[in-house]
Amino acid sequence: MELHMENLCKAYDGKPVLENVTFTAEPGVTCVMAPSGAGKTTLLRILLGLERPDSGTVFPTGVHWSAVFQEDRLLEHLDAMENLRFVLGSALDEPAANVLLTELGLGDTAGKPVREFSGGMKRRLALVRALLAPSDALALDEPFTGLDGENRTRCQACVRRAAEQKPVLLVTHDPADAKSLGAAIIKL
Repeated sequence: MELHMENLCKAYDGKPVLENVTFTAEPGVTCVMAPSGAGKTTLLRILLGLERPDSGTVFPTGVHWSAVFQEDRLLEHLDAMENLRFVLGSALDEPAANVLLTELGLGDTAGKPVREFSGGMKRRLALVRALLAPSDALALDEPFTGLDGENRTRCQACVRRAAEQKPVLLVTHDPADAKSLGAAIIKL
């Protein structure tokens, strides 16, 4: 599947945030890079259907997205598997979830509420949730924030695998992320 953005524009209170953004994202990783406040998160919110562009088009329509937001959006009183079950419901493949949790260093957290996780652990769980959700495409907004080198590398490997099958739009400030993922780069 290819995703096409044509002349997307968005302004808030008359101040342009996105102006005539046009690009195509194919299966693989596409990194969206720009300074803070340049519209990267707004672009993802438009793609996810959380915002409407002032003008322009995104096609195809009806794309099923999975996302990692800037905030982890986890239920703090639940453990990792309970968080996955809450969001994924009957789509949760528990054996696959256990493999991915273990791969990302969260395999020994059963029964531990997320409020006791470190920031990096929460970030990895948010990524696991997005990777396991049935989707046509992934939107990842700074998914590696707060991760040390080893965990960042593990997470990148998981994203790379997902990108073999679907478009992955990755917002990052770090050119090293784009390079390590072999990503196409879109500069806003």
